[in-house]
Amino acid sequence: MKPMIWHPEPKDKKVNQYLDTMNREPWLAIFAVGLILVCSFTILVLLGTF
Repeated sequence: MKPMIWHPEPKDKKVNQYLDTMNREPWLAIFAVGLILVCSFTILVLLGTF
C-alpha cells in the first residue's frame, strides 16, 4: 500500500503552469447564454400578451 503523504514531483510545476493557462471559466459564454435566455423569454412573454 502506498503511503498517504503526498510529495511534489518534478513535473507538477509544469502541469500546474499548463492548467493555469488552459483552465479558464467561460464567463463570457455563460453570460451570453443567460442574456439570450432572458431576452428570448421576455420577447415570448411580450408577444404572448398581444
